[in-house]
Amino acid sequence: MSFRRVLIVADIEGSSGCWNYAASAFLCKEWALACEAMTRDVQAVVQALFDAGAEDILIKDFHRTGYNILAEGIHPRARLESGYRTGPVPAMGDPDRAEAVFFLGLHAASGTRGFLPHTMTSRLADVRVDGRSLPEVALFAALLAPYGIRPVFFSGCPEACSQAAQEIPGVTTFPIDKRNGVEHFDACTWRRKLADRAVAALFNEATRPLTGTGPFDVRVVFREGTSAARQAARRWGLIQEGRAVWFRVADLRELFMVLSKICYLVPAMLPVLPLALRLQNVKGRLGLAWVRRQLRHSTGRHDGNC
Repeated sequence: MSFRRVLIVADIEGSSGCWNYAASAFLCKEWALACEAMTRDVQAVVQALFDAGAEDILIKDFHRTGYNILAEGIHPRARLESGYRTGPVPAMGDPDRAEAVFFLGLHAASGTRGFLPHTMTSRLADVRVDGRSLPEVALFAALLAPYGIRPVFFSGCPEACSQAAQEIPGVTTFPIDKRNGVEHFDACTWRRKLADRAVAALFNEATRPLTGTGPFDVRVVFREGTSAARQAARRWGLIQEGRAVWFRVADLRELFMVLSKICYLVPAMLPVLPLALRLQNVKGRLGLAWVRRQLRHSTGRHDGNC
């Protein structure tokens, strides 16, 4: 059996063009080049999956504003959905009839080793679920579980790949090693191997939807200290202890919602969340237009047309 309908969830930190924090930021030269490379990473996988028999590919851009992938660089048969939505899957929108999800370019969890590790945002120094660090891939996979979508593939730094394999038994992984710097990295060769490994995951029947059933006790530590923890506790009715807040959730899907509130929202935003997301998406589209202008005039590092 092979999967015919595929969902790709893409991030930038584990992509071939992100080599420092600036490349994961917004409205800077490093980010523009990282968007270009991220687009090529995704396209390499998309082309390979179509060649291997995939019939439908839906791509969700899931970094910062949700606008980092250049649509003109993606196979016309693939559907690219940028930005965030209220549902039916929180933030992701409609996964349609996807059978399997491929996570491209993700990162390790807050408080762990790896390249630019964080959970949701770098403002969180540590996120512990029943005493263990939790990577974002577990949250995203759990959001998709009610639709029967299997998490079959993951790419990111070696530490992120190790964490994904712990959370999702049987998942196919492919690492990107950034320890030696961009000067010693062959993006074209790595991209071809990434695509080959992704094709193998089309036949990965070892994984199952990640239900993420609890209950779980969660501890979140704020990098900004006690004042940030106190503010979050007051806003959302959590228990504060120094730089940390504590709470209990029924499952990983609920945890994603609580963390989203802590990281990005205030209570007054909840009634107008659809409008807030639309405004955020406008910001994202403007940012990606800026990237296109930068790339037209850029003399920076490029990795060819592979």
